[in-house]
Amino acid sequence: MTEDITLRWKELEEKIAGEYGKKPDLNAFLLLIGIRELGKVKEKFTKEEKVALMHIAVCKLLSQSGYYELEGTDQDGWPHWKLVKNPPFINIFEQELYLRQHIIEYFDAM
Repeated sequence: MTEDITLRWKELEEKIAGEYGKKPDLNAFLLLIGIRELGKVKEKFTKEEKVALMHIAVCKLLSQSGYYELEGTDQDGWPHWKLVKNPPFINIFEQELYLRQHIIEYFDAM
């Protein structure tokens, strides 16, 4: 399973690099997903906004496995998520692999 995720991850990196001209890392993917879920593009996001965008992305990704549920949006249009069940405790390597798998699934669904 790890080999399949690694191969599909590299394919996704190449696809996004072709669209944006730069190979994305995990954080860039999270920012991209967060911006897509927010539905608003700005020329520059503050550091706090980038952290919030990455949080939105993680919640969206983990909602695919039933860990989070969208509660709604605030007056500024920012989505808010509710924890439904705690994700399993995994080490940092497994966590990155888990996120990569969910990122691949996110883009496959588009």
